[in-house]
Amino acid sequence: MGQFLPPNHDAGDANTLGGYQAVHARPAAFEGKDRESYSVEIVTDESGDPRAPYAAFLLSVRWGHGGSVAAGHLETDYLATGADEASVRAEVGALALNQVKHMLDQLIDRDTPPSPPWYEVMRDA
Repeated sequence: MGQFLPPNHDAGDANTLGGYQAVHARPAAFEGKDRESYSVEIVTDESGDPRAPYAAFLLSVRWGHGGSVAAGHLETDYLATGADEASVRAEVGALALNQVKHMLDQLIDRDTPPSPPWYEVMRDA
């Protein structure tokens, strides 16, 4: 079960994605334009480019059944690439929450029909 942790406003700017995560010790959550609930996390990956070996993107998990079960996900393209994981995470973390919400709504527009739940994707892999 989750627990209530009071926000630590000294941890960052709660108006940015990374700051929100630091202040509230949890991912940011949004209602998408499809009226579904989403949580958004910063994910890093190896880019495959030796000049900028790390990349970061947003992973948006869609929640179903009252928010207790992951019902799908959406991913942005790489939003930052760079020499190290911390720098690309910080670059994406500096995005304002309204920018993140706008990106989520764009992903929802492109995701027709909605992507299947992650567990169905893994089963079919």
